[in-house]
Amino acid sequence: MFDLDQPSVTQSADQAEALLKAPLLDLLHKAAEVHRKHHDVTDIQKASLLSIKTGGCPEDCAYCPQSAHHKEVGLQKEHFLDPSAVVALAQKAKHAGAERFCMGAAWRKVRDGAEFDAVLEMVRGVRALDMEACVTLGMLQRHQAQALAEAGLSAYNHNLDTGPEFYGEIIGTRTYRDRLDTLDHVRAAGISICCGGIIGMGETIRDRAEMLAVLANFDPAPESVPINALIPVKGTPLAHLPRVRAPEIIRMVATARILMPKARVRLSAGRDGFTVADQILCFMAGANSIFYGDALLTAPNSAMSLDKELFETLAALD
Repeated sequence: MFDLDQPSVTQSADQAEALLKAPLLDLLHKAAEVHRKHHDVTDIQKASLLSIKTGGCPEDCAYCPQSAHHKEVGLQKEHFLDPSAVVALAQKAKHAGAERFCMGAAWRKVRDGAEFDAVLEMVRGVRALDMEACVTLGMLQRHQAQALAEAGLSAYNHNLDTGPEFYGEIIGTRTYRDRLDTLDHVRAAGISICCGGIIGMGETIRDRAEMLAVLANFDPAPESVPINALIPVKGTPLAHLPRVRAPEIIRMVATARILMPKARVRLSAGRDGFTVADQILCFMAGANSIFYGDALLTAPNSAMSLDKELFETLAALD
């Protein structure tokens, strides 16, 4: 079981904080060196994301419009999708260029039964398309992780969201240990871990450093690390916060790359708020995956027309 108090976590947090505060050009240079040592810089994974059950979540995450606690959010709830419809959308995403198909349900935890059986059917269907399949379903028990592995699941997304000290300011219905326990079950089942967090929620630089330190001390480190910028949504407790500035997300990407050299670092939610030039700097800093498509679970994403411009610009730089 992962120990948050191990000395290496504190040491890594000190290192991460120093990197996050380093001169930006020096940080970019170091991260780019690490990235080129471990990855083909032209290899940028495109992942598509679909909500298979939207709204009504019993968790109280302060950033999330899907929480049933935030009554003023004007979110249209949607019932659980049919597996055949989900696989058809995965096929469409593949034709558009996506290599990984991610499916998310607004659940606190997985419950055995017809809906979980349907998720397993979705996973098998996506894998039959020769795509990677990822799900985010909340907390898992060990036997459920094993069932997902047997269905062929490529990765399980379960973000830490923030550092352990700040976590209680954002979420009160699930502990940090709950999250770590689910990740332990995922790893034990042989499924890749997709785990990152969100910046711009009112946390300090040290909180960001501590989150990255926890991730870097997983053994092994997560295969995918999504870096999200808060999208303030009207009706949520964080609606009043400003959008994250580009240098902040670039610093997070670069520090994640240095601390976790072999991971896919994914430029995730909030990407629609950054220019093509901002995003190119993120790729220079070590990002090598994006969510691809016009929408995320409940939020807008960078339009595919802009992504076309992005990838054309990147190709011209090779």
